[in-house]
Amino acid sequence: MTDPRLRDVYIVDAVRTPVGKYGGALAGTRPDDLAAHVLKALVDRTPDLDPARIDDVCFGDANGAGEDNRNVARMAVLLAGLPVTVPGVTVNRLCGSGLEAVIQAARAVAHGDAHIAVAGGVESMSRAPYVLRKPERAFPAGHQEMFSSTLGWRMVNPRMAPQWTVALGEGAELIADQYGITREQQDVFALASHQKAVRAWREGAYDAQVVPLPEVDLLRDETIREGSSLESLSKLKPAFRAAGGTVTAGNSSPLNDGAAALLLVDEEGLRATGREPLARIRASAVTGVEPQLFGLGPVEAVRRALERSGRGFTDLTSFELNEAFAAQALGCITQWPDLDPSVVNPHGGAIAIGHPLGASGARLAGAVAHQLATHGSGTGLAALCIGVGQGLALVLER
Repeated sequence: MTDPRLRDVYIVDAVRTPVGKYGGALAGTRPDDLAAHVLKALVDRTPDLDPARIDDVCFGDANGAGEDNRNVARMAVLLAGLPVTVPGVTVNRLCGSGLEAVIQAARAVAHGDAHIAVAGGVESMSRAPYVLRKPERAFPAGHQEMFSSTLGWRMVNPRMAPQWTVALGEGAELIADQYGITREQQDVFALASHQKAVRAWREGAYDAQVVPLPEVDLLRDETIREGSSLESLSKLKPAFRAAGGTVTAGNSSPLNDGAAALLLVDEEGLRATGREPLARIRASAVTGVEPQLFGLGPVEAVRRALERSGRGFTDLTSFELNEAFAAQALGCITQWPDLDPSVVNPHGGAIAIGHPLGASGARLAGAVAHQLATHGSGTGLAALCIGVGQGLALVLER
């Protein structure tokens, strides 16, 4: 926050669930319960904080079509046992919803509308329901079409340009075409994501931020494939283009369930927590691109966020870039020639860890904050591409 009239905003703590696979260990847990779990865990880890002092809870949620309906943030407040006086709001910027929640909560703190806020995100793609459009007239005699709300376009407006509404995976193929990104490059990138995640879990890099659900047998991210290899990845068939396709299930992020939450404060709020902050929020940016090239959304958003923060790519010690698809992530990285690729997703990315849509942005922001605390100083960045053609970025420092 560069305006001198604005208050500094600190991230005191950040937690997340282990990320579950589609139909996996977290599939039996409602999304509002996932959100309540990380909210309660976050508050419990700061015993000096009176929960009644939380001015607002802001959660991202991309679908909101099922048990996460009716403002899941407020439901999480009630289910977590927080005082009923603590309000909650749910925001939707699709894949960027969790990071949008962090940015909106930080903005409230910076402007003095809150001293203490919780921001986060949640998604249960396993429990996303099928939805039925209301008939044009009562008692239709024919069959009615049902839509899955798990991922992607549905009930598309016929006025929308057809090139904008291609499948997400086809959008990744278009980026691979545009930048000449090969199948092998994508598989190499995907394998590295798994290898880094395996190493990070083995070395305890996630111990300080992952809070397993006590009633669920899941201690680490469920979609990490420890035995993955280039040979096994190369055997997978293209998922979106039968002829000449390069995007596969192996070099794409999977469908997932999970939640994440961060505690944001100003100086007064920091004193109320009795804790040392992990990091300070510096700047953010959001941009739009052609919807079918959604994967390139972070390119300009990152540039603008860094410019607003007075920092550059060479200042970065940590960069969490959401890996919706290997082709998409590689396409972005090629546009940042000053970026050192070694700082990108040092503990694995979404291809290995998973991408529970509304939670991912909060997971990334929390990961950067913890990494900066481990480093002791530096500049970090979290960024995501967003379906329908947007990019979102947040700069942190310590």
